Amino acid sequence: MNQYKVGVVGVGRVGLPLALSLIKNGISAIGFDINKDLISSINKKKIPFHEEGYDDLIKEIDFSVTSDFSKIKEVDNIIITVGTPLLANIETDLSQIKIVLNSIIKFLNPKHNIILRSTVAPNTTEFVKRYIESNTEFKVGDDVYLSFCPERIAEGKALVELEKLPQIIGSRDSLSAKLAENIFTHISPKIFHTDYISAELVKLFNNTYRYINFSISNQFAMIADDFGANIHEILEMTNTDYPRGKIPSPGLTAGTCLRKDFGMINETNSHSDLLLNSWKVNEFIPKFLVQRTLKETTIFGKNIGILGYTFKMDTDDTRDSLVPKIIRYIDREVPKNIYIHEPNIKGKLDKKFENNSIELILEKCDIIFLALNHSVFKQNIIDIIKNSKNKCVFNDFWNISGTNKIIFSKQDYEQIK
Repeated sequence: MNQYKVGVVGVGRVGLPLALSLIKNGISAIGFDINKDLISSINKKKIPFHEEGYDDLIKEIDFSVTSDFSKIKEVDNIIITVGTPLLANIETDLSQIKIVLNSIIKFLNPKHNIILRSTVAPNTTEFVKRYIESNTEFKVGDDVYLSFCPERIAEGKALVELEKLPQIIGSRDSLSAKLAENIFTHISPKIFHTDYISAELVKLFNNTYRYINFSISNQFAMIADDFGANIHEILEMTNTDYPRGKIPSPGLTAGTCLRKDFGMINETNSHSDLLLNSWKVNEFIPKFLVQRTLKETTIFGKNIGILGYTFKMDTDDTRDSLVPKIIRYIDREVPKNIYIHEPNIKGKLDKKFENNSIELILEKCDIIFLALNHSVFKQNIIDIIKNSKNKCVFNDFWNISGTNKIIFSKQDYEQIK
């Protein structure tokens, strides 16, 4: 038996929580990565991003990360959890998968069990199988083993959901399936066995279903606005005590899962379909919010404030956020300045934008976009509006203010409340 039961390749927002939860439940694990800053942070017992509960857990357990892939020889099971982005024109990018395979192939031993856990396009596990077989003397199912076992956690809820959600295991042979099950039975309450394609589609269908539902809400919001009605008031009546309601609230819909996963399915179609149209609706919302503001006031020459920069509420993850898209549309109107405040991030937001204080935004800005529905904004919305400039105009697509208005002024709010 090797020194470690599991080696997790890629210790980001998917791989690190998985590794720590496996150790918590009695499975020895080591991490592999090429990001030196990430490795340094984790080896100092510091989680480099927010994930509820893991700041304490990492200090309590024995876990380290290395860039030395020769240590793959010391593990029984290899779990791959690297990014799988889309290229610019709805095309699956397998480059990170290939980098990992090239890093581990030379160190593969007979009986190694490989688990692909990244969200992937249909037939990617088959690609991995063929890649291994064409670059080694091993045959999958005879010499080494392979399964696709998708992660389905919501960011920020990994500690709970890893031990609550059923685990899907997609395999081609019974021993690959059994070896994967031997790992995940330690943390998952229920196991479903299936083939590669079905397992891949489970994850893609989960995310794409949510993405389509949010696009419906966003389309409804724009339709309601065309008629001079407000979607939040309508949804309260639609959903309250009605068993067939439950329409989600509209909002910015993106992130590294929702914004790309539809494309991994849509890539196989030569025509427009529901998935592509849902993407179009969700991607149009930043433009809609700026256009809606321009119906009420001008952006030209004014100071504009943006509250929130991440891809969803109460996270520090800015990947695939739609807020930069809002900023680009605002910039086309030639404002005087654009100030951004993101309470979940310390320091600069990225190479372009400073993370300004909310006090500066309230003092200087003529228009404020409530871009994210962060809890801290909800808790302090009265003070945010109260301390803004006298004629400040707010863009509140999330209805944080409770005004049932997408656009309202400070004076409007004072009269309503």
